[in-house]
Amino acid sequence: MKILNDWKLVTIACLTLGLAPFFPEPHIVGKIKWIVGGAVGMQPMDWFDVLLHGFPWILLLRIVVIKIFTK
Repeated sequence: MKILNDWKLVTIACLTLGLAPFFPEPHIVGKIKWIVGGAVGMQPMDWFDVLLHGFPWILLLRIVVIKIFTK
């Protein structure tokens, strides 16, 4: 569980896996736009893709919330 609380590793994961591929726009941004637009035509693989690219961001948000509320 120590690896999930390592903010350096989680930040690197956000900048690599969380944003890859980078061009023409980060992949997670495109998926979020698709979901906000109603998720019409999304297949199970697309939802897995959102989970895969979004998980590092969820971990980073978790670390930030823990740091804020434990002070």
